[in-house]
Amino acid sequence: MKKVIIIGGGAAGFFTAINAKEMNPELDITILEKGKEVLQKVKISGGGRCNVTHACFEPKELVQFYPRGEKELLGPFHQFMTGDTFEWFENNGIPLKIEKDNRVFPESNSSQTIVDCFLNKTKRLGISVLKNHGVTTIQKQDNSWLVITKEQQFVCDAVVMAAGSSKKVWELSKALRHSIISPVPSLFTFNIKDNRIKDLLGISVSNATVQLVDTNLEASGPLLITHWGMSGPAILKLSAFGARVLAEKNYEYQVQVNWLSRPTHKIVNVLLNLKKKHSKKQVIVRSPFEEIPKRLWERFVMATTIKTTFNWADVSHDQIDALANQLTKSIFTAKGKSTFKEEFVTAGGVDLKEINFKNFESKLQNNLFFVGEVLNIDAVTGGFNFQNAWTGGWLCAKALASR
Repeated sequence: MKKVIIIGGGAAGFFTAINAKEMNPELDITILEKGKEVLQKVKISGGGRCNVTHACFEPKELVQFYPRGEKELLGPFHQFMTGDTFEWFENNGIPLKIEKDNRVFPESNSSQTIVDCFLNKTKRLGISVLKNHGVTTIQKQDNSWLVITKEQQFVCDAVVMAAGSSKKVWELSKALRHSIISPVPSLFTFNIKDNRIKDLLGISVSNATVQLVDTNLEASGPLLITHWGMSGPAILKLSAFGARVLAEKNYEYQVQVNWLSRPTHKIVNVLLNLKKKHSKKQVIVRSPFEEIPKRLWERFVMATTIKTTFNWADVSHDQIDALANQLTKSIFTAKGKSTFKEEFVTAGGVDLKEINFKNFESKLQNNLFFVGEVLNIDAVTGGFNFQNAWTGGWLCAKALASR
């Protein structure tokens, strides 16, 4: 009987173990978790509902959501994709639902459903789950592996690294000749102090375009004003794709926001038309763009030289240009970052050049596998990081089962 040690009691580790054992019941599989609990990230994800995946069913489209891993995941997604995730969970008694923003959750609206499924299946399949078993050493011994924890030692035929963004596991991987891309935060919100958004907590626009000044990095989508600055899908996506650039800037940078995601000249034309048609109406009273809430509109007007008492007839062409620029090219200075909810995602990990993505096995060491966020793969928010875990876990399980 072949023995497999899986390091990490998270989503990728459990999914790998369960599928490998189901494909080959003869495997002897043990999951080692350094902490007191397993599947904690699953439990808190999606606000406690577990954002299982994203309703994107074309591999070429899906990989666009991965700032790191886009090229490498294209092949694997042709083997195990979003539709396969739906089928797997539904076959295991967990029907999934697609929400308006295409995020996918269990119909139960509870991550505990996923946790219980994984725990029950590992128990039923006879997979050992050992808590408080932080790994201290991994050594190659001819055709086997020696895995040492503070509690005991294990000799096995294959090792799967599935411990997420774990510094210790990266150190162990480095000792096995793997290169580690240094980790930096990936999903975070922008800390901005600016009078234009001060005390506007909770105000949002449905489709803004945000750009890092002096780069070609930009993202579009909903933008939310928070008490510390800006958040929402557009900001989080920009933080993911700009993770390395922002780290190099020591998180002091400028962001340009187009609150309407429309060209400046078109907004100028709208404003000139208002000046002509509604000359006697007061500018500050009402936002002419339904996408821009009234309080935010007031701030943009006040950021120009347009007086609060002005009617549209009083506004000069230069002032209209200035107002259009506030709406489409407003610059904000950001300093620092804030973690997005409890979900801390990093860019960094095992170098993807050293992995065979047909089965997620090391190119440097036989029978050593890497799945999930231990790799230098990360995604924007919306269930994509879990899909990476399911896909990698499935292909790794197939390889383990066939040996």
